[in-house]
Amino acid sequence: MKSVLITLLLSPIASVFASALDDINGIPHLDINGKDAYRTFLTAQQHRAFVIAPGGVWAWKAGEISVGSAAESALQSCRESTEQNCVVYAVDEKNVFNTRTWATLWGPYLTRAEAARQPIGVERGNRFFDLKFKDAAGKSMKLSDLPGKVVVLHFWGSWCPPCQQELPELQKLQHALRKSSDITMVLLQVRENFADSTLAVKQLRLKLPLYDSEVKDKSDERLKLAGGGTLKDRDIAAVFPTTYVLDKHGVVLLSHFGPVGNWMEYLPLLIDAAKKSGK
Repeated sequence: MKSVLITLLLSPIASVFASALDDINGIPHLDINGKDAYRTFLTAQQHRAFVIAPGGVWAWKAGEISVGSAAESALQSCRESTEQNCVVYAVDEKNVFNTRTWATLWGPYLTRAEAARQPIGVERGNRFFDLKFKDAAGKSMKLSDLPGKVVVLHFWGSWCPPCQQELPELQKLQHALRKSSDITMVLLQVRENFADSTLAVKQLRLKLPLYDSEVKDKSDERLKLAGGGTLKDRDIAAVFPTTYVLDKHGVVLLSHFGPVGNWMEYLPLLIDAAKKSGK
């Protein structure tokens, strides 16, 4: 197995449009802590490997007996920290990141029949709760009214500084998706009424797809379910902001707790999900 892994890592096709080994800003989804870790990795003893996963999880190992063992150890560490698929970014002095493979890491996607058998929940592979809310015009709707669409479902509040900081990044993604009929964004406010959240976005001179969660004020912690009943907001969002990406059957592909620094880095993954999910 390890000999096969080494062959793949060192193959000329492994690094498709890869950045230079020391181009830290070229590593997708990596936050400031991850970038600091990568700098340390670059000075570490060989054999070494650095791996990443969608959503920003990373891991690295150094001082291993071979490239293969370094990669396997780093992958194992990464998998223990995320539900996402982990891939090798660099080994020793070589960048082996494959951008084409990266874009497909939310797959393989479930068929309609497979999705129908999944439990309802927030874990990767679960069918997300069928929330009830209103559009900007006040029309009642629910998540299941969006079949055939990949949904970027975002929970936020204007009272939340990290939420406000992330809004311009969401605006960039919204602009990039403006011609897509297969991907939609749904921003639901929490702990405040819709008028307050709408005003905040207007004051920031942003145009975002705001929907009304029907939450009334800061003491209102319940989100409505389409079948009746409610769900406590903290049951699906440990922190604010929180974002889920759902495939065309409403299956969770990604959960991200906290602000995303660069939403445009998710565009290849979203496009792949739009193209391949929903069968």
